Amino acid sequence: MTDNVTPEMDLRLQIAVLEKENAKLRKINGALIERVESSNAQGANPYAAFEHSVVLAEQVRERTEALNEALFELKTSHRALTRANREADLANQHLIDAIESISDAFVLFDSERRIVLFNSKFQTVWEGTGVSITTGTSIQDIRRLANESGLIVEVDADTGSGSKVFRLMSGQWVQMSERETSDGGLVILYTDISNLKAAETERREEALAEKTRLLQNTVDNLSQGIALINTSDQLEIWNDRFLTLTGISRSVAASLPPFRALNLKHFHMPKDRNGGSSSAGVMEYGGRIIEVKTHALPDGGYVNTYTDITERHQYAETLKESERWIRLITDHVPALIAYVGDDLQYRFTNKVYEDWYGWEQGSLLGMTIADVHGQAHFNELVPYLQRALSGENVTFDIAEKNGAGDLRFLLKSYVPNMDANGKPIGIFVMIRDITERRKVAMELESAYQNLELRVRERTSELTEVNEQLRSEIEERSQVEARLREAKKDAEQANLSKTKFLAAVSHDLLQPLNAARLFTGALFDKPLPDETEPLVSAVSNALSDVESLLGTLVDISKLDAGVVKSDPTTFRISDLIENIANEYQQFAQKEGLRLSYVSSSAVVRTDSQLLARILRNFLSNAIRYTETGRIILGCRRRASSIVIEVWDTGLGIPEEKLQEIFQEFRRLRPQDPSRDKGLGLGLAIVDKISRVLEHPIRVRSTEGKGSVFSVEVPLGELALFSEIQGPRMQEAPNGLNGADIWVIDNERAICQGMHTLLSGWGCNVVTALSLEDLLSKVDPRHDPVDMLIADYHLDDDQNGVDAARGVAKLMDTPLNVLMITANYSKELKQDIRELGYFLMNKPVKPLKLKTTLLHLLKDRNAQ
Repeated sequence: MTDNVTPEMDLRLQIAVLEKENAKLRKINGALIERVESSNAQGANPYAAFEHSVVLAEQVRERTEALNEALFELKTSHRALTRANREADLANQHLIDAIESISDAFVLFDSERRIVLFNSKFQTVWEGTGVSITTGTSIQDIRRLANESGLIVEVDADTGSGSKVFRLMSGQWVQMSERETSDGGLVILYTDISNLKAAETERREEALAEKTRLLQNTVDNLSQGIALINTSDQLEIWNDRFLTLTGISRSVAASLPPFRALNLKHFHMPKDRNGGSSSAGVMEYGGRIIEVKTHALPDGGYVNTYTDITERHQYAETLKESERWIRLITDHVPALIAYVGDDLQYRFTNKVYEDWYGWEQGSLLGMTIADVHGQAHFNELVPYLQRALSGENVTFDIAEKNGAGDLRFLLKSYVPNMDANGKPIGIFVMIRDITERRKVAMELESAYQNLELRVRERTSELTEVNEQLRSEIEERSQVEARLREAKKDAEQANLSKTKFLAAVSHDLLQPLNAARLFTGALFDKPLPDETEPLVSAVSNALSDVESLLGTLVDISKLDAGVVKSDPTTFRISDLIENIANEYQQFAQKEGLRLSYVSSSAVVRTDSQLLARILRNFLSNAIRYTETGRIILGCRRRASSIVIEVWDTGLGIPEEKLQEIFQEFRRLRPQDPSRDKGLGLGLAIVDKISRVLEHPIRVRSTEGKGSVFSVEVPLGELALFSEIQGPRMQEAPNGLNGADIWVIDNERAICQGMHTLLSGWGCNVVTALSLEDLLSKVDPRHDPVDMLIADYHLDDDQNGVDAARGVAKLMDTPLNVLMITANYSKELKQDIRELGYFLMNKPVKPLKLKTTLLHLLKDRNAQ
């Protein structure tokens, strides 16, 4: 059977076959019965015939039952088929109703892409086009008719899921979705998305409006004024900052006038507004400096930005003022100072530098060292310059001719200037004229050689007359006496030189004191990034000069016997803790760890001289220790205490343990960049220990470290122990408004003091003498919180007498701070008895500020 034969037809065919076989059996049965009845007994076997008939009857009965069963099945199948046809009709109606109930247009195509079924919504899509769609229409015809009738007005982009979106001639937006059926057919749905499209359009318009508002808010909140001018030269977009900076009213701007018609005569507008990508101009309006930049747009319009650069202009003026201060300070420093870049071109020279060589001011800037000094002299400097540009501090002696053509001896120092990455980008140059010192050294050498020559001559004479010794004993005594006299003269000359250097220390420290005050004032002012390293370098150079000069002066004073011990009784823990805290930062900077072990013992000695010894011990330990630790500690003895400094440095050879205490003798540290000493530190320690009568000891193991110690006698505190120094803490109100008078015979010192103290908020009056001060103030009526006076004044006057002269004219006690380069014990005692406070030169700004805060604490408390 084929697939087109229904169950009803099958049953009918089976019944027909059965009926045909049944009729055939009846005929056979009738023929057999007739044969049996008509035959005689002799011609056939009656029993066999009967048996055969029974069998035939049984077969007829079986076939009859089979026929009845087939008829019953046919009736049952007919009833089932009738019920299935009713259900199929009902399902088909339900399918049609379901398709009609779909809100979308529906169309079903067979495997040949011809319409099988569609709903009324699909017909509605074609209304107004004059096109009639029927069953059997192909999909190609539908597409052709849609194009010819103008049904589709616009095709939107693919949604990404295989669907397409169309806008119909009725304005309706539909989305077409396709899906194949299992038998190769195609189902297409047309969904109306007009509301969705309208909502999307509304959202886009709202988003565009929101972006427009955000853009306007952004423009309104810019610190710059913004103005957009279109190709017709009309003001199209602006912000409030533009109106504020230009003075244009909002009503005028809202009328969208031509930009050229605006009243901007007070502005100097850039000429090239359309020719280039941007141009700029600077103008002044309303007392403020405004920068206008014009940026061309691709369409021919342009955008103007208006920036208030008043603060930047003031900053530039401040920068010029800072440069003037730097120039003022360096021009008054008694040393030749310059700065050259890594290209060896001069970037800065002070007045002393230019005057020494006889050059005009600023004429060296941009020139190389070779251009200025000549190639021959430059070749002599090349090794030192190369070392400096590799990051090494270099100091050397060299002979040069000054501007007058005189040959002079110079001590030059090259200090590299490093960038943030540790790369040298220039060299600070500091030069000192040491011609006089070299001459003195040469004269001493000549005197020494002459003395040796004389000694050799006398020795020769003594040898020759040895045989006549008894007879010439008197002559020999006279020769020895002359030798002793010559030696005495040489020692007296050396002592005179030492006393002279100690005596003129005040004059040597005066210009350094002024320079330190000026640099301190500069650090209190805001400095630009490119100027601050120069100021810091000048301050460091001044510190080095101050340290070297102070060391030389200390050596001279110790040799001259000027320094005397001023013993007091105090707890050693105070001194140990202060010094340890001070040097822990230095040690940490060099990557070392410094610890200390204090003691509650009471000692009797000069605290300042003892502190000097310990500071020299710690400075040497840090300088000659590359890695490891340093320990400052105390060991108690029966009647004394031993203060020791341990380090893990390179150690000292056994044969040099005593040599290191000699002047200008030093060991080379492992890191050459730390080698900034002159070899005078331990010489000073040795001389101070002799003044204090405190034994100094050293022991060392080469490669492992060293131990330096000083033994100090124990003491006993009185019932009311003296206070070693005030604990200075800055008062809440600082120095703001403090009235301070200054007397100093140096104008540079007065100017530096005025700048420094004014920067701290003080009201300052400076004078060169007592008479000059009294001509500027009235001590009876004018307020004063502190008088700062230099001890050494002109015309054989001193600061103590000046302070007394001011105090006599006042009804209230006068606070006095005396400043001097005299370190004598007698002067210190006299000033202490007068109730004045004493500071030694050179004055460090931070120490001065701390001292003033302490002395004026009662004023701040009020």
